[in-house]
Parts: sequence; C-alpha cells; structure tokens
Amino acid sequence: MSDNLMGNFRRDISFQLCDGENGRILLTGSMRDVYHDILMEVVVNGASLVIESAQVEFRKCPENECHQAAQRLERLAGVTIGRGLNKKILDALGGGEGCGNLRLLLTGLLPLAMNVKAAEGFDNVEDMMGNIRKKLRGSCAGYPEAADSRVTEINKETSTA
Repeated sequence: MSDNLMGNFRRDISFQLCDGENGRILLTGSMRDVYHDILMEVVVNGASLVIESAQVEFRKCPENECHQAAQRLERLAGVTIGRGLNKKILDALGGGEGCGNLRLLLTGLLPLAMNVKAAEGFDNVEDMMGNIRKKLRGSCAGYPEAADSRVTEINKETSTA
C-alpha cells in the first residue's frame, strides 16, 4: 500500500451532447472521483454558438466553499464559443473565487459545440469529418492552419521515395 493517499487515484470525466429545443445544443459534463461528483449543463445557441446559460451541481465536493464558484458561471452567458474561449473561461472561473475543476470541464466540453455545428446536415461520416476539418482548421494540431501545404509536403515526400 502506498504512503500517499493520492497514490491510487481515479477521476472520470464524461461529456454528452444533445439537440435541444429551438435549435439549441445541450452540453453536459460530469466529473467524478473520491472527492467530487460534479454535473454541469450548458445551453448553447446552435446557430451562433453563444452560451445562453450554464449551471453546475456539486453533488459532492471537498469543501463547502466550492459551491460558491457556481455563481461565476453566469459570467459565461453571452460568450461565443470560438477563438479566445480559454481566456474567457479563465477570466470567469480563475483566481481564488473560481474553480479549476469547472475550468477543466468547460475547456473540454464547450468546444464540442463547434463539432456539433460543423457536423450539421451530413448523412455520412466522411463528408461530415471533411467539413469538421475545414471548419476547425487552425484550432488545434489535428486541424492545422496550413492543411493544404501539409498535403503538398506529404505528396512531395511520397513522389520522391
């Protein structure tokens, strides 16, 4: 047995996306470990990707003060999901009155709304993924800004081999 109480620790994080009413997207995130059981729900306008509301339920948390961070979620209402989102999450939930676990959930959950929007209207996975690649270009290493130049470089390498 470990001398460290955190030596055998497990944290489970889960995200779920659902179509909501009137073109909205319902994003749900949960985090569970020995100290936490947190459920977060965010409603996003599907057309504009503007956050309409966000709420959290601390079913279990290590300190009574953790509940106070829930009020800070109101600061995200009206924020558009896109470039600069991580800074807006940090501004809303950083510092001594914020919550690192809520930031963790939000940074994983909110960008999924962009995937939902980019996937809209497709009936096959290949076309859908092509559109997601196009719409999310420049947002991460998987969707590089210079995707066309990367394909050109790959073609040069295979033609000279």
